[in-house]
Amino acid sequence: MSDLNDQVITEFRANAGDVQEAMGGHFKNVELLLLHDVGRKSGREFVHPLLYLAHESSYLLVGSAGGAPDEPAWVGNLAAMQEVTIEVGGRTLTATPTVLREGPERDRLYAALVDYWPDLREYETHTTRTFPVVRLDPAE
Repeated sequence: MSDLNDQVITEFRANAGDVQEAMGGHFKNVELLLLHDVGRKSGREFVHPLLYLAHESSYLLVGSAGGAPDEPAWVGNLAAMQEVTIEVGGRTLTATPTVLREGPERDRLYAALVDYWPDLREYETHTTRTFPVVRLDPAE
């Protein structure tokens, strides 16, 4: 994990999900969650601070990686997992991940994400790949 991620995670946990200072305030007033996943090759556990959108009864993530040529490894990890743990605000939840790489449902959810985080349009200019959308459905 990078020092920057460590800063975000530390501030997230100290303030029940409110991250205002880490990374020079980049995530000020942005909804973040902490995604816990397991590397499908390494078996290592990871924690990723990620922007999310609460939508309907799910949490939505996008695998943009800022427009990098390859999708983030956590997307592939989630595709291989039945359940994940997420920290949202001061709560820890179990959720079922669904990775959407194409189709009308992916497009509908991606449009909602772009409305929330318009920077995604800029990230699209850096790559030719389609960003996957991940829907996290909390366990009851």
